[in-house]
Amino acid sequence: MNTLEHIQNYIKSQPQSKRSDMEELHIRILEALPDCKLWFLDGKNDEHKTVSNPNIGYGSYFIRYADGTEREFYRIGMSANTTGISMYIMGFKDKTYLAHMYDGTIGKAKVSGYCIKFKTLKDIHIDILEAAIRDGAAQKR
Repeated sequence: MNTLEHIQNYIKSQPQSKRSDMEELHIRILEALPDCKLWFLDGKNDEHKTVSNPNIGYGSYFIRYADGTEREFYRIGMSANTTGISMYIMGFKDKTYLAHMYDGTIGKAKVSGYCIKFKTLKDIHIDILEAAIRDGAAQKR
């Protein structure tokens, strides 16, 4: 199974309301980032133990560790959680940037250093979420 098939199966596996929101977000992200690399992480570690929710990833950047090694990872991520949807916007140099820029304007969502978590799309201002996604994708790090 290829990455796109994994993504489609993951979205289809969600309850209807969450599935509709994730389908809309997936389309909007692909429109905003048309040539981005797609990722699917199943949430399992090397021992096949579940360590996180599955994630859909868009784009890429390199994470540099203190020891000088690098690892490629997605720039924008989406995941279903028990109460709704988490959007991950990675790669900001300033860990407070996302919350500082978007917490007061996005609507009913929890915004942290790299995550915007909300129950449904109707709870947030989708145009603000799209701005945050574009902002994250434009980072040079």
